[in-house]
Amino acid sequence: MTTRFTKCRICRDGKLVNGEDVIVSTQTGLIVESTSKDDDEVIDLGNKILAPGFIELQTNGMRGFHFTHFEDDASYQKKLDEVARYLPSTGVTAFYATIPTVSSDDFKKILPSLVPREISGGAALLGAHAEGPYLHPDKKGAHNSSLFHPPSTSPLEVYGSIASSDKTLKLVTLAPELVETDSLIKSLVANNIRVSLGHSTATYDEGLSGLKSGATCLTHTLNAMPPLSSRTPGLAGLVTSSHAPYYSIIIDGHHLHPTMATLLFRSNPSKCIIITDSIELAGLEDGTYPGHAQIPFNQTKIGSRVVIEGTETLIGGCAGLGECVANLVRWSGCSVPEGVRCVTSNIVGLMGERERGRLELGRRADLVVLSDEGEIEETNRDLVYLHHTTVSRNHNTAGAAQDGVATSASSAKSAAIPQAAGDDSVIEEPAAAPATTVGVTELSPLPTDECADGVRYAWDVETEEDG
Repeated sequence: MTTRFTKCRICRDGKLVNGEDVIVSTQTGLIVESTSKDDDEVIDLGNKILAPGFIELQTNGMRGFHFTHFEDDASYQKKLDEVARYLPSTGVTAFYATIPTVSSDDFKKILPSLVPREISGGAALLGAHAEGPYLHPDKKGAHNSSLFHPPSTSPLEVYGSIASSDKTLKLVTLAPELVETDSLIKSLVANNIRVSLGHSTATYDEGLSGLKSGATCLTHTLNAMPPLSSRTPGLAGLVTSSHAPYYSIIIDGHHLHPTMATLLFRSNPSKCIIITDSIELAGLEDGTYPGHAQIPFNQTKIGSRVVIEGTETLIGGCAGLGECVANLVRWSGCSVPEGVRCVTSNIVGLMGERERGRLELGRRADLVVLSDEGEIEETNRDLVYLHHTTVSRNHNTAGAAQDGVATSASSAKSAAIPQAAGDDSVIEEPAAAPATTVGVTELSPLPTDECADGVRYAWDVETEEDG
């Protein structure tokens, strides 16, 4: 039993492919090869762009839940599921949960709860990204530098046995200039953990040494690292080297000026990765919110920008990944498939993910339908076929997760996506709940005067502690 998506333009390797269909097994949710045109369901996409589901490499949480907030495994899993069910409204069908620097005891409590798994009605959890604690204090950003460790502290001591189990910890961000970092990188890589360089004062040569030891990525390039300059390119200069790593950039309009974002993307499009670096205020209304153990000060959210209250220091992003892709298309003039590559195949190239990120035979049918401008119109993944649900959104309205369905309030529909095997009907899109009431876990704005109407962009001020 199969469903055929036809009359579409397929994103593949940064280009649009015409004249091909995508055929999905309704039993397995995998892309298959059809031997006939007698499919159970044929979906005419009306020449829309069909892309792989987006993968989020760096998110710290959203909808009121930060991934460092651990009380017990049961409540943690419940809140994690709420985040996963919200993510498809941003185009994301799989994600890595980022844990910024916490104590070793907290790492050991949290990481076992992030074992990769499918989440009914939501994006799949692919594992954890530990951003710390091997970072440079001069580029700590919003991290608690009192919890930093030197590279001589073994990963087993910091992260626990999960650091050698090849199950949960998939990526570690560290500063390559620290003493004994080369040995640490080799140890992590030997355990099939990818290493990214960031929150660092490293020179170009120190970064190159990190790459030679096995690091393969840069974390939020140009944030929490030295700037590019004529004689000292720093870590960012590595993106065009003969050993060029993958490199992530935050395309929210606050962490990077659009011109710098374009420059970085154009430097090496096949290695560029878009991330949100979102924090728990993503998806919530604007306001000032209380801090917590990881960020021990009040946080002010204005649109997609969050700063330490009363300062211009960026804490993290609040933009959705789909919004960031559309930003890149608009700012750089790149094609939609080029932008999509930065949240799909480039990430699977870095992480070695073999089940997602490409619309190829045998991979999961994680699908996103896009407009010619790169805006998300519908999101659909294998859960459509396995869990009897569909997910879709319109970019003009914030999505909300309800009973495993991420929706928009828009009545405008693109091509309908089938509910389940053997069912010719489609799920009607329910009215969306207010964006601030779904998936929020006991987090409300602090009492305050009316927020400022304008947004002061990050490039207007010195932001050495960004990231």
